[in-house]
Amino acid sequence: MPIIDIPEPIASFFTTVNDHDSQAFLDALTTDAVVDDWGQIITGRDEIEEWSKIAFIGSQPTFSAERASTANGKITVVGDWRSTHANGPSRFDFDLDGDKIRKMTISEG
Repeated sequence: MPIIDIPEPIASFFTTVNDHDSQAFLDALTTDAVVDDWGQIITGRDEIEEWSKIAFIGSQPTFSAERASTANGKITVVGDWRSTHANGPSRFDFDLDGDKIRKMTISEG
């Protein structure tokens, strides 16, 4: 399997996700972060934490990246998502503020 070159801090973010580390997940976000989960908009760390308990870290996910790209300051990673909440090809688009995630958009891969 080829090595996928995912830029930091997103490479570390996916390690956090696969490790099911809720605190490190929240620490990767800005205080005013936004998650767009297939059109469901979740804003702020408190709401994101509640959403994550069911739909993200709390669902014991594994993500296997298949490709990554960077364009116009946005990092995109596409791969296979497996969890107790949802499964299948997924695309993650990240907008950063320094080394923190300001916005994460999840859509069909």
